[in-house]
Formats: sequence, structure tokens, C-alpha cells
Amino acid sequence: MNSNLRNRTSLWLTSPEKFPTLVWSTSVLVVAIAAILAFLYQLGSTNLIDETEPLFAEAARQMTVTGDWITPYFNGEPRFDKPPLVYWLMAVGYLALGTNEWAARLPSALSAIALMAVTFVTLWRFVPPAKLTGRGALMPWGAATLAAVAIAFNPQTLVWGRTGVSDMLLCACMGSSLLAFFWGYASEGKTSTRAYLAFFALMGLAVLTKGPVGFVLPVFIVGAFLLYAGQLKAVLREMRPVRGMLLFLAIAVPWYVLVMATNGESYIESFFGYHNFERFTRVVNHHSAPWYFYFLVVLVGFAPWSVYLPAAIARLQVLPRRAWRNLPRSQQLGGFALFWFAGVFVFFTAAVTKLPSYVLPLIPAAAILVALLLAEETLGRPRLRRGWLSVSHWLSFGIWLVLAVAIATVPFWIGKDPVVDDIDEEIWKSGLTLVGSGVAVAIAMAIEGVVVSDRRRWMSGVHVVSFAVFLLVMVHPTFQLLDRLRQEPLRDLADTVNAERVPSEELIAIGFKKPSLAFYTQQPVTYLSRPSLGREYLRERVQNHPESPSTLAIVDKKRLRKLGLRDEQFDRLDTERRYRLVRIYHDRLDKFTHKDNDID
Repeated sequence: MNSNLRNRTSLWLTSPEKFPTLVWSTSVLVVAIAAILAFLYQLGSTNLIDETEPLFAEAARQMTVTGDWITPYFNGEPRFDKPPLVYWLMAVGYLALGTNEWAARLPSALSAIALMAVTFVTLWRFVPPAKLTGRGALMPWGAATLAAVAIAFNPQTLVWGRTGVSDMLLCACMGSSLLAFFWGYASEGKTSTRAYLAFFALMGLAVLTKGPVGFVLPVFIVGAFLLYAGQLKAVLREMRPVRGMLLFLAIAVPWYVLVMATNGESYIESFFGYHNFERFTRVVNHHSAPWYFYFLVVLVGFAPWSVYLPAAIARLQVLPRRAWRNLPRSQQLGGFALFWFAGVFVFFTAAVTKLPSYVLPLIPAAAILVALLLAEETLGRPRLRRGWLSVSHWLSFGIWLVLAVAIATVPFWIGKDPVVDDIDEEIWKSGLTLVGSGVAVAIAMAIEGVVVSDRRRWMSGVHVVSFAVFLLVMVHPTFQLLDRLRQEPLRDLADTVNAERVPSEELIAIGFKKPSLAFYTQQPVTYLSRPSLGREYLRERVQNHPESPSTLAIVDKKRLRKLGLRDEQFDRLDTERRYRLVRIYHDRLDKFTHKDNDID
């Protein structure tokens, strides 16, 4: 029996092409496990994260309450920041699963998983085997699996794929659109019609997700690639752009027509003027950064795979241009991924307003580039000299060591937190710093062992398993800890508000603006930045709303004193960390103990 098992194992290692079912089932299983760990595991177990996530979640909830699926609203005001597709998907989730964190985040999680699947199938379809028999026959499966896992196992997509905002949906729509284009391009007329139509349709969904950038970026990337490949005229004829643009317009335009007809100039100025044109041409909301900002974002956001990008780009050998143009279209996936990566990077580097999430759409291209490199090292004959890969491997070793030091010293450099006064002590007491730094050191040692022992074919597997372990041991517990410290107090206060509130009683928040209060209380919240504004607002409530006997207020402990209330003027209903929930009685507000010109 043991002899038979050894023979079968030897046959599998030398001739894996004879076991196709085992090959594809193993690849699919690895990708599925990565998707579950990254995007579905404990997805709804933490509260919504202020400041941005509750804005999306509450706007979607309002659609289910008001029945207005055209104009998004938050806290009684139109929210023109983003188009409606992500709101629609969240709202459908609420109707199907209930109004909760799981439903709010599910569109992002499913978007990330869909992008993994499309990338997996694309590489499996278009990466040729290194040789027809032996380990080289696994090249398509190896590259496809690595690319899909690299999309999941990096900080950028891990964060945005678990957050209920529009960024991951845009990345999936745009990424799937570009991959659909490559399917049409590489098929050379065989099945290209449907693929090109999918390119235009998915581009329309991208515009419904985040506006004109969903059209501008794919067209920019595809146009630059076709010019370099010398295929612009031929491919334009194949794509039948008039038909494709009609499909694109049919998907993207109707909602914009309806929302502009409903809201007029205010929508046009807010969305197209402020949230698109001005963000590209000037600094908005103080989000400025130096020209090299996105080099750092990609290095950290795509870690640990980012250190392989220079080698992956060098491997393509896109120069001289003539030799690269002579490649069959189906073998130009790496070059297309390079133009995709560079197009997103250059476009947002040119934009004046800069945010880390802006370059999320280049992550799939980066994953394809790195997967082609590492799969070739593992299963084929590397084109690059060994020095390139050696440097990359040692850099990955260094990244994990630096991460180990950073985690171990978090309590010493994290600084003050506006919500949690003693956050450094809380983190230290959790023990996560010791566990996380220990795991990071162990991963670094494993990488060093593979390099020193010259078993570099194992490197891809080491990276995949290491990141999975780090997710389970460090990342997910950290999400839980930060939620308990920063978001759970507000959620508890919102629950108390729902239990204590009486009819006609308003809720105000003084000294902070946390949108999650509006979502969890499911009522409008008046946000006032200073205690002096709170005093003024309360006076107006007393004068203009005599039917209301009291007001609920959530105030941090310092600003509660500055509000100038006497003990008999309010009752303290709940206390959570720095926050105080109080009921202020209108008939007792004859005066405040602080003067109106007090400094807040």
C-alpha cells in the first residue's frame, strides 16, 4: 500500500498533466480559501467604521425607507459624492439580509471575489504551459492561482474589500472591463464580439459606481496599449465601437439624466465640479501629497508582493518594441497588465488630490505581473537572471522584519487617539503586539530558509501560507480590538438612544461628527462642532419647539463641562469611554453657567 502511494505521488510530481481534476480542484480550493479568509470571514462582526463607511450605509438605508432610488440622502441632506450603484447593491442586501453590517459590506466583498475569479479564469485561459508535460504543464494553473491569491492577500484589497464603500466595486468593474477587453483582443475574432460588449457594459457599471473615471481610465489604458502594440486601427474595427458605446450609454446615462432632472444645477456643480474636476485639478479636503506618494502606497499597500514588481516588469522585455509586437496577441497579457498598472499610476499621480484608495484599480494588474514572474520561477524556466529574484526575495524578508519591529513598537509610537485616551495601553494589554511581531519574525525566517537552502520553488507557497496565517493570528484580531475600542462605545450609545428616546425628542452630537450614529439610531442627528453652538441650538429648540420637552445629547466629557449645564438641568443616561449621553430638559434651561463668549 505504501509502495502504491509512493508511486502515485511520484507520478503526480513528474506528470501532473495526467491528473487534471486534481489540478483544477486544488487551484480552485486554494483561491476559495483565500477569498473566504480575506473577504467573508468575520465580515459583519465589527461595527461600521467612521467616518466614510456609515455615509454609504445610511444613504443606502434611506433608499429602502423613502423609496427614492434616484437621489441618495444622508441625514436629511442629498449626498452627491458618488453615483448610485453601490447604494443600490447595499439596499438590495438590506432587503434580503436585514439592515446590518454584513449587508452593507457584502457588495465590496463579492466585488473582490468576482475580480479574483475573473482574473483566475483569464490567466488560466491565456498563460501558455512552459512545456506540455511535467511541472511546466501547470503554468496556467499556477499563474492563475497566484494572481487570484495576490489580489486577496495584500493590505489594499483586504481593507477595501471588507469596507462598505464604492472603491472595491469600482476596482472590480474596471478590472473586469479591462480583462474582458483582453479576452476580445486575444481571441482575434473567434469569441471577441461578446468580450468587447462585456468591456463596454462593465465600463458603464464603473461609471455608475464612481463617475467619469470609470470611462476615462479604461479608454486611456486600452488606447495606450493598442498604440504601442500597433493594433489600434485593427482592433477598433473588431470592437465595433458604435454598438459598444450605445450599450455603454444605455447602462451609464439614464440615472444621470434622472438625478440631474431632479436636482438640477446643485448636482452638476457638486458631483462633476467638486468631486471630479476639482479633485483632479486642486487639493480637496487637505488631501495633498508629494509626487512620490503612490510609490509608497504601492510598496506598502501591495506588500508583500510589491517587492517583486521591478523584477516582474523587467521580465516582460517590452523593448525592443518590434520584437514585442511580433508576439501573438494571446501572449501579450503581461504587456497589457504593465500598461494597466502604469496607466492608473500615472493618472492619479497627475491628479492634485491624492488618497491611498485611488490606486486600488492597479492592484489586479500588479497581481498579474507578479504571478507571471513567480509562476515561471516555480514551474518553468525563468527568463530573468537569478540576481533579480534574489534581490526580490531578500527584500520580502526585509519587509517582514520591518513589520515585526513596527508591530512590536506600536504602543510607543502610535500617539494619542481622539477617541480612546489610553489606546497604547489597551493595545499592549491585548498581547497582539507580541503575537504579531513573533509571527512576522517567523515568516521572515521561513523566507530566509527557503532562499539560503536554494529551494526557491517553494517561495510562492511560503508567501501564500504566511499571509493566511498572519491574517488569522494578527489582522482579524486587530480588527476586533480596534472595533471594541473605537466603534463599540458609539454603537452602545446608539442602542441606549433607541431605548430611551421619547417622541419629538431630537438627538444632537456636540464636539464630534460620527456618521455611524445616524445609521445605528436610524434617525437624523444634528452635529454641532462646539459647545457654544450647542447652547445656541438648545435655546432655539426651547423657543421654537415648545411641544418637545427635552433633547438627547452625546457629548465628550470635556465639552460636557464647557456646555455650561447645571446638574439639575440634565440627566446622565449612559457613559461609554469619552462619550456621555445626557437628556437636557427644556423647562429647566433658564440660563447656562458659561457665558456665550466662552472659548470652546
